[in-house]
Amino acid sequence: MIDPNFILLYVDNPQTSATFYTELLGVAPVEASATFALFALKSGLKLGLWARHTVQPVAMASGGGAEIAFAQADRSAVNDIYADWVERGVTIAQRPVQMDFGYTFVALDRDGHRLRVFTPE
Repeated sequence: MIDPNFILLYVDNPQTSATFYTELLGVAPVEASATFALFALKSGLKLGLWARHTVQPVAMASGGGAEIAFAQADRSAVNDIYADWVERGVTIAQRPVQMDFGYTFVALDRDGHRLRVFTPE
């Protein structure tokens, strides 16, 4: 069995995106260059930010075609993160709302990648 543990996002400017994710996640990248930044998260997941113009083979997709999801313990935690991200000026695509799978909101990074925060209910 294989177990995915690495997400790569294609971004316009890895340094700018690394700053965004450093502020959002509260952790600095473990690797950073002009074309790539890598975060090693407590969960074991690795998040890579790769300069779109250097990806081989050429990437056909851009942000918004998938989501990175952040599961939370309860509605209060979802609301706290929402308030923090709004205060930071993060673009919000969907305000907190009850959906069939739980309570959730969606934000966007600088490249249009969707960031879903939710608590399953």
